[in-house]
Amino acid sequence: MKVTFSVNGTSRTVDVPSDMPLLWVLRDVLDLKGTKYGCGQSFCGACTVHVNGEAVRSCQLPASTMNGRKVTTIEGLDAQASHPLQVAWQELDVPQCGYCQAGQIMQAADLLAKNPKPTDEDIDSAMYGNLCRCTTYLRIRAGIHRAAAIAANNE
Repeated sequence: MKVTFSVNGTSRTVDVPSDMPLLWVLRDVLDLKGTKYGCGQSFCGACTVHVNGEAVRSCQLPASTMNGRKVTTIEGLDAQASHPLQVAWQELDVPQCGYCQAGQIMQAADLLAKNPKPTDEDIDSAMYGNLCRCTTYLRIRAGIHRAAAIAANNE
């Protein structure tokens, strides 16, 4: 099945099985390896991307639903890695192993787009379901607060 959608601002047409998850289209067909496979069941958040500006789990989203949609992956968040979240993650050395961090950042970007000054409770609620095996949750929360401050200073 041919599917045409925007990925990181570029129109892409792929010919894939209609039930192929978006995750595998991104990783195996389009060679965008930043989005990670975690559980394959939409539980862990490692595969989080934005579709039409909303954070979604790409492992359970069929390619057939992507026609005309806009997908942003970690690679498209900011090509120069200067998005406030990427800057904060580097400043605070947020990741430990780093495997889940693309999904963490994409979920956090969705949060900050909707709520530029989140509280700890807002962050915990929005990030619930994005799992980190290294348990860097406190550093993730600090990184989100730092990114919010960076974004506020850039405006």
